[in-house]
Amino acid sequence: MARVAFLGLGVMGGPMAGHLARAGHEVTVYNRTTAKAEAWVATNGGTLGRTPAEAAKGAEIVLACVGNDDDLRAVCTGPEGAFAAMPAGTLLVDHTTVSAKVTRELSAVASAQGIGFVDAPVSGGQAGAVNGKLSIMCGGTESDYARAEPVMAAYARICKRLGESGSGQLAKMANQIAIAGLVQGLSEALHFCEKAGLDGRAVVEVISQGAAGSWQMQNRYQTMLDDHFTHGFAVDWMRKDLGIVLDAADDLKASLPVTALVDQFYKDVQAMGGGRWDTSSLFKRLRHIAG
Repeated sequence: MARVAFLGLGVMGGPMAGHLARAGHEVTVYNRTTAKAEAWVATNGGTLGRTPAEAAKGAEIVLACVGNDDDLRAVCTGPEGAFAAMPAGTLLVDHTTVSAKVTRELSAVASAQGIGFVDAPVSGGQAGAVNGKLSIMCGGTESDYARAEPVMAAYARICKRLGESGSGQLAKMANQIAIAGLVQGLSEALHFCEKAGLDGRAVVEVISQGAAGSWQMQNRYQTMLDDHFTHGFAVDWMRKDLGIVLDAADDLKASLPVTALVDQFYKDVQAMGGGRWDTSSLFKRLRHIAG
């Protein structure tokens, strides 16, 4: 068992840190909203750090799951950041979905201090975090990954190193590209069923058993047809992720026309007041357009 710190106790980080505590690790937590960290400690045990540096002091491995590039820089750097309290030989594992650019930037800062760094964004949503069944895509050295993997196993369905620093973030971008197209395709299929007078549930019962089947189809078609979207991965978060994807695509000269189009569809959903709706609300957009 390890002495670990967990920075960020949102809908993903809170359950993930809980799995670490239940696995027997010695956990210290930090959250920007201290009341949330106090509530986590009251439920899960462990200790509370008032700053990232305080939480990281004495930890062998520090894990982070915050909001965006700027949030990650804030918890890692500066006099109250985790790096300030981490001696050489310790390790930071970042579960935030951020740009590969900031990952490489912070990895270089960590390396200069003798600190290991693994970028390890996750997929599986809130349900995956709660159930400890996340897919984790990792970048970093083989030795740093080998140290991180047994700790991440507390909440992983699968965990895999995909290359050097930034590779995990690039793989997460591929994940979001695939999801964007799948959700739009499913939305259009269900919309077509409605317009054709077909029972969408009956159609999905059949086509989900063939080549059209997907996680999105199995887990979202019923709530889509019921016009229920106050759950799951929020449109605001998806647009943040797709912004990272499209910026990286420009740098790589990769052509992502469908992803760019779906990003604009999500912008339409935000304009409808659906920023906190689940990403499957692309279907609601089609209903709205069709009247």
